[in-house]
Amino acid sequence: MVAGQELGPSRWLEVTQERVDAFASATEDAQWIHVNRQRAAEGPFGTTIAHGFLTLSLLPELWFELAGDGGYRLTVNYGVNRVRFPAPVPVGSRVRARFRIEEVAPVDGGDQARIAAMIEREGEKKPVCVAELVFRFLR
Repeated sequence: MVAGQELGPSRWLEVTQERVDAFASATEDAQWIHVNRQRAAEGPFGTTIAHGFLTLSLLPELWFELAGDGGYRLTVNYGVNRVRFPAPVPVGSRVRARFRIEEVAPVDGGDQARIAAMIEREGEKKPVCVAELVFRFLR
């Protein structure tokens, strides 16, 4: 793993209502724009949309799809420096991720990396999530 390395795109992943409902249940965030199909149909997006944090939560899985374990024993999600949700993810959309390793630095027991992540929605130019992830890779 080296700074400047780019990974992606990942596979396309459909964001289903079932996934959104499960996330709403797990986080106790059942705002109508996410779970009430009838009311959301009359709302600003014409349908239910995924939670921003649901979109963000897809990044570790899509990272591992592209990067694997990198030969490390354990990867720890150490945090997020920045995150934005520039566009919505309507239910039924397909999304995929791209990554760029910004920096790799040694830490006790392994390495820490800052990783620029972007999730795009199929057919749209504007990303739906941009974030700077911080992962620790332990030996």
